[in-house]
Amino acid sequence: MLKRSNRLGRNDWHHQAAEFHDLAAHAHRMAAVHHGKEDHRRGHELSKQAMEFAVKAHRLAEEAQLESAGFLEKAMRVTGTVLANPTGKRNKKKS
Repeated sequence: MLKRSNRLGRNDWHHQAAEFHDLAAHAHRMAAVHHGKEDHRRGHELSKQAMEFAVKAHRLAEEAQLESAGFLEKAMRVTGTVLANPTGKRNKKKS
């Protein structure tokens, strides 16, 4: 995983997360092919690799979200902008 000291641009984190998601999907497809060919050992190895890629993708996506949130917070401080609903959660309607 990338260290915070190696700061990437906001889109770089998202791009790397997307690449790992693609790698995980490819490994899953290949695992299915090997399982279908009765090569269960290789299929299992590819399934484990897919899981590792998926975990890396998830971590990078979380990092991208933190970087984006930090960027938004800094931009709001600089511009003096206030969001009406910063959590992004919908308000429940009162009955």
